[in-house]
Amino acid sequence: MAQESDLGAWYMAFGSKKIKENFNWHHEIQFRNYDFGSDLEQLLIRTGIGMNLSEGNNNLLLGYGYILSDNYVNDSTKNSSVEHRIFQQYITNQSFGRFALSHRYRIEQRFLENNNFRMRYRYFLSLRVALNKKSFEEKTFYLSAYNEIFINGDGALFDRDRMYGALGYMPKKNLRVELGYMSQVFEGWSRDQAQLAIFLNY
Repeated sequence: MAQESDLGAWYMAFGSKKIKENFNWHHEIQFRNYDFGSDLEQLLIRTGIGMNLSEGNNNLLLGYGYILSDNYVNDSTKNSSVEHRIFQQYITNQSFGRFALSHRYRIEQRFLENNNFRMRYRYFLSLRVALNKKSFEEKTFYLSAYNEIFINGDGALFDRDRMYGALGYMPKKNLRVELGYMSQVFEGWSRDQAQLAIFLNY
């Protein structure tokens, strides 16, 4: 809260490896900083096994997440906490020429410190638009935008909302890089972060 007016940075790497014809291994790591250097806000590691329902356009996934948060309690003091998270999600993708649309529905079981358990529900909607190609292929520049809303299973209904915009580049069919900006709105305050993301399918 003490750092809420500062622009932070969010570095992300996502991977998806095909392990059988209809199954994939998802893995990701995220570093969220209060600045652009070493002032850690959160380290998030997620992994899971997914199953494609139809040609990779619809995917069910069961996963686990480890989250280390290092939050300010005043201007100079931080408090560290660890969360373990189990989640289930369903992703559906549609492509229309130079447009790519994605919906993600996620349920989270959150195991926080002091035996604190919480449920949370998330809906993610994203749109990518190819700029220099008529479809997504090698050497494609594109615009990317998404919105994600978080709903708590108990207590206050609204948890947060994320709005994001970015410029992306696809050097290869299985690799994307995005540089963007995200505004995250909580109840009563907000926080902005620059983002750098890498997506690899192999």
